[in-house]
Amino acid sequence: MTLDQRIQLLVLLGKYIQQDTPERERALLHTEQYNRWLTQTNSLKSLQAIATEFLTEEKLTLLTQQYNMPAVQANPKKVGLILAGNLPAVGFHDLLCTFLSGHIALVKYSDKDKHLIPYMVDYLTELEPQVADYIQTVERLSDFDAVIATGSDNSALYFEQYFGKYPNIIRKNRNAVAILDGSETEEELLALGSDIFTYYGMGCRSVSKLYVPEGYDLVNLMRVLDDYAPDLKHNKYINNYDYNRSIYLLNRVPHLANDCVMLLENESLVSRIAVVHYEYYTNIEELANQLNEQTEAIQCIATKNKMATKVATVGLGQTQCPTITDYADGVDTLAFLLELA
Repeated sequence: MTLDQRIQLLVLLGKYIQQDTPERERALLHTEQYNRWLTQTNSLKSLQAIATEFLTEEKLTLLTQQYNMPAVQANPKKVGLILAGNLPAVGFHDLLCTFLSGHIALVKYSDKDKHLIPYMVDYLTELEPQVADYIQTVERLSDFDAVIATGSDNSALYFEQYFGKYPNIIRKNRNAVAILDGSETEEELLALGSDIFTYYGMGCRSVSKLYVPEGYDLVNLMRVLDDYAPDLKHNKYINNYDYNRSIYLLNRVPHLANDCVMLLENESLVSRIAVVHYEYYTNIEELANQLNEQTEAIQCIATKNKMATKVATVGLGQTQCPTITDYADGVDTLAFLLELA
């Protein structure tokens, strides 16, 4: 298939996944049955984002025009994709890039999310049987030329051991952080809530750490964030909230709590589910330097102000809205794939 043919197939896919079909209903149901974190509401949100941010002709064309992409891949390579399962269809962007590049994707799905992306691939294959030559499901990677693997810090050690001698992109744990200066409006703080709570805070773009100035009104922030409590009535989320709150109370750990989240003063970028860490800062330039020393642990920074940081900054409420060119960990996946040819 030519590049233009692949783009046209993806555009049709974008329209298809926005339609209420028996196939979509079945994929959503099975996804939630196998992983209660991946609710049908969140899976629909993910599909909508994929359709509008990735799978329009305009965005696909603008993306591919940024690269010297051949109309036909003369020397296709086999690229092993080890997908994560913490969010619905979280590995789709890697699959999209591999398909656009004209290489062959050997896809190892996560047991936590093995229905949403296959539902999309099945439709592509129905439209064009040749897609089966480009996207192949595997239980174990073998006979591959390169690897893109996403997992935890622990699994990354395993990936590096086994795939280090091949061209690779290996991703570890990352989180988003937010920087507040006290001038934020209530609407901006509500937008921050979407950065924290979307997908129950389980993604690499979820804000898990706040930086606030000395004297910042944390009580007011908690009042605003409490508006999200009705949206977080999910048994697994509530169980984590109750467990972590009990631990803090038993151990007399100082913290703030409302009905949906706890704030804990802690230097770590990684927080528990239903917990957000915070840290005070006195000088914004010093904070920027501090964050620049932790670039490998930060996916993006949410703030209303421009920052001199190596990690990309986005507006409050925008961390969970990646565009087609927002490559995970700042590594250009398409450039990597095109260099394989």
